[in-house]
Order: sequence, then structure tokens, then C-alpha cells
Amino acid sequence: MQEERLSSILIRGGRVIDPQSQLDAERDILISGSKIANVGKNLKAARAKQIDARGTIVCPGFVDLHCHLRDPGRPDKETIESGSTAAVAGGFTTICCMPNTDPPIDNEGIVTYICKEAARVNLCRVYPIAAITKRREGKEITEFGELIKAGARGFSDDGDVVEDSRVFRHALEYSKTFDVPIFEHPLDSSMVADAVMNEGIVSTRLGLKGSPPLAEEVIVARDLRLAKFTGARLHFCHISTAGALALIRAAKEDGVRVTCETCPHYFYFNDETLATFDTNFKVNP
Repeated sequence: MQEERLSSILIRGGRVIDPQSQLDAERDILISGSKIANVGKNLKAARAKQIDARGTIVCPGFVDLHCHLRDPGRPDKETIESGSTAAVAGGFTTICCMPNTDPPIDNEGIVTYICKEAARVNLCRVYPIAAITKRREGKEITEFGELIKAGARGFSDDGDVVEDSRVFRHALEYSKTFDVPIFEHPLDSSMVADAVMNEGIVSTRLGLKGSPPLAEEVIVARDLRLAKFTGARLHFCHISTAGALALIRAAKEDGVRVTCETCPHYFYFNDETLATFDTNFKVNP
């Protein structure tokens, strides 16, 4: 009974938002141990720890499909512990870490290290996204089966696009065997070499080399065709153009197994922000 009493929590009066049950209303939540025991109005639990959540939102933990923990290789930038701490502070209970570390996440030893370190930190779920190709060079596919056994949940060469269509097709085919997603960084590198901002009127006025929206859209179009052909699961990272979004929307309606993400700064800033030449606003894409 002592264990039950200490592990019971009653969250009172919060605005409970649960997309799965389509609930959006003021409710109480009773947690017993590691499970939600009840959701309702005016719940009673005399021995439970009480939390007054009036005026706040209570919802399932967020999932970040695309984060960079920089471990191994650059703990000065981020570690699994510091990244996990930041995640839970923002309401994220699951994070997927990209493979552009140094060395990249392209073998089972590194995947095992990340999983063990995440277990030691024990703050949130950390799912490694392993590299599609060895050393992220875009030439030779990694050992998908061994990486998945070690704990990888998907594959990406994030930071670089897989330029070779043959290699990307084979990656999609292998990923379908294990029913795991491929995360693509959709940006044609030949179109964006040395670019520092979006191509348009502002880049011309500032005299800065721009990256055309077409650089994103041609890769999205290619990958969607390959995803339809293979039947594999495809996820596009940091979509930033209306044209790419239209292609993805049409593909979803056509039955392609595709999802995508975008970034908060695309909603708040545009080309004019760079008129001051402040490099803090420089992002890719």
C-alpha cells in the first residue's frame, strides 16, 4: 500500500488534450504507478499526490522526430544527457537523434552506445536514426538489419541528400523489408552550392547567392516516385517550400506512404530578416 500511495498522482482541473480520443476538455487525471488509471471529472484519490493544473494544458508527451544530440564526437555542442534534459523541459518524451555525428551512426556499436547512454540518463526515450549509407557518403548502404537489432528506428543521411537514385531506391527497398522509415534531407546539392539564403528578389538585392525552391522540390519529386514504386515508408525532413508540400499532399492522396515535417522558424521569419546580414538567422534549408 505504501508503494501504491507514493506512486499515485491526481492532476486536477487541467485542459486535457488527447488527439487519439479527440478529447479537449477540462478533466482530472489519476495516475497509478506508470499508467493512467482514470480520466474524468471530480476524481477522488485521498492518498494521491495532488497537482493543481488549472489554467494549463495536459497532453500526451510530444515526439521529436528530428533532433541532433551530437554524441558521439561533439559533446561540447550537445550530449545525450543535455539533449534529453532539454527535451523533457519542453514536454517531449520521445526524441529521434539524427546520424550526422562524428563518427556517424553507421554501425551497431554506436547505436548500442546511444541506447545504453539514454538508459543511463533515463529521462526520455531516445531512438537512434542510423545512417542510410556508410560514413554518410551516399555510396554504399549500411547494414540495416544489424542496426535495427541494435536499436535503430529509421535511417537517414540527414545533413546530406542521397544523390544517387539507384542507392536511394535500394535503401527504400531494404527499409520496406523491416518496415522502418527512411528520413530524407531533400536538397539537390548541385543547386545550392555556396548558397547562403533563399533565392529571390531579396537575395538579388543583397547580392547574396540564393538556393532556389526547385532544389528541394526536384528531390521531393524523385523520392516520391521511388517511394511509390517500392511501397516503402518515406519521411521528408524540414520541408520549406509550398511546391514541395503540394507534391507531398498529392502523393498522400495517391496512397504513397509519406510524411513530412517543417521547422518553427519557417513560420516566423522570411528573406527580409537577412537584410541586416545577421548570420544568426542563416539556416539550411
